[in-house]
Amino acid sequence: MIGLAAPWALWLLPLPILVWRLVPPHREREEAVRFPFFRRVTEAAGVEPRAGAAVLSRPWFATAAGALCWGLVVLALARPERVGPPVTTERAARDVVLAIDISGSMDARDFATPDGGRKQRLAGVRDVVTSFVAGRDGDRMALIVFGSAAYLQAPLTDDLDTILALLDRTEVGMAGPHTALGDAIGLAIRTFEASDIDQRLLILLSDGSDTASRMSPVNAAEIAADRGVEIYSIGVGDPEATGENRVDLATLQAVADRSGGEYFFAEDERALQEVYDRIDALAPREVETLSYRPRQSLSWVALASAAVIGTGTLAILHLGATRRRAAGRRALATGTP
Repeated sequence: MIGLAAPWALWLLPLPILVWRLVPPHREREEAVRFPFFRRVTEAAGVEPRAGAAVLSRPWFATAAGALCWGLVVLALARPERVGPPVTTERAARDVVLAIDISGSMDARDFATPDGGRKQRLAGVRDVVTSFVAGRDGDRMALIVFGSAAYLQAPLTDDLDTILALLDRTEVGMAGPHTALGDAIGLAIRTFEASDIDQRLLILLSDGSDTASRMSPVNAAEIAADRGVEIYSIGVGDPEATGENRVDLATLQAVADRSGGEYFFAEDERALQEVYDRIDALAPREVETLSYRPRQSLSWVALASAAVIGTGTLAILHLGATRRRAAGRRALATGTP
């Protein structure tokens, strides 16, 4: 479909006619030959001499070419463009950061599977998180792993295959044996600084108590709340264990409460799957739909056509004048009238 981006420019089309009608002709003083019997000629003709001007005539095709060039220039000002069919794209309306605990306690093989078996905690978590990430196609996600320190494995991206590949290569102890829960929240806050989306969700999973952070998890959660980050905390593991192996459910709940999020506890793989299903229901995938029509400017076609027509007309006029001058010189040379 062809359209005009500035159709108001078409009002300029009658401008040359208004100028021709309202503006007086251009006048120039020319040298002339004075002959003494001019007054006798005028008296004999019965006319009174007066100041005048000769209006030069032009070929009809020159007038037509000028009008056509003006129309093409005005058309170019109106910005003709080819408008393509609507193109619809979707982008995430919320950014999600996954923070996964990979401290030494995640190596414990006490995570019950639906068939009654036992598997490593991190392996069970990875299986559930993988299905969760795969079901959020279109969202932007980031991956943080933490142990004695927190590390950003992948910044916010819509390439979820990369998130899954990095998660699959994550092993227990890669970030140290301890648990830096507060540092993981702080790193998530810094990760969200690169986002221009207001809705921000942090999913925090841990099976231990904070023993290595420079900032307490609760204080970090308060800062997250100020930055518009909502935290869904998930506790896995044994609350009755001792030392770092004991999951600190009270802290995880306080972190969620301070940020306006939700707290969950999962003691086996089935319960963890239900937790992520619950998160999916509480925070469904949100997208913004953007629609636009691609536009290709065609003004250059009108301008190029006007240039070709104008140049061709000037060339024809110049060639005609040259031939007339040559014919005049030949007539003078031969003495023919």
